[in-house]
Amino acid sequence: MSTVEPPPMATPRVAAGAIVLRGSAVLMVRPTYKDYWDIPGGYVEPGESPKAACQREIHEELGLAVSRLELASIDWAPNDKEGDKLLFLFAAPDLYGVEVEELKFPDRELDKAQYIELAELDNYTVPRLARRLSETANALLSGQIPLYLEHGNVPSVEPHPR
Repeated sequence: MSTVEPPPMATPRVAAGAIVLRGSAVLMVRPTYKDYWDIPGGYVEPGESPKAACQREIHEELGLAVSRLELASIDWAPNDKEGDKLLFLFAAPDLYGVEVEELKFPDRELDKAQYIELAELDNYTVPRLARRLSETANALLSGQIPLYLEHGNVPSVEPHPR
């Protein structure tokens, strides 16, 4: 009896984060363990949905309970060091405009937060995150969510082969 091996399948890492807007600026946080600014969020745990992970991370990192999250974008963004990744960004409208002075960092993974204008993101974070945030924020501001991205960019539309 011969056993047929199934074809290899992707097993991406999954992460979820929150995009919090104030006008054309996005809330960014400064992790103590990274050399660039990020957004509230983190990896999804086994058996956890991306939305639940985002809620958990907001609570752990900022001490805030958020019930209303809206899917804003999904980014397929493989990384040479970490492999395939699916990154979910959720809009957190209940937090829009939250004052950074009101934020607490209970788990001490973060030490600062500030709003950064979309045009300035490249000066604070890695290019792939800057692209993802810019594309997603622009889609949110124009009411065009959810958005599908690849490496932080809207993929070009290829004609379907006939």
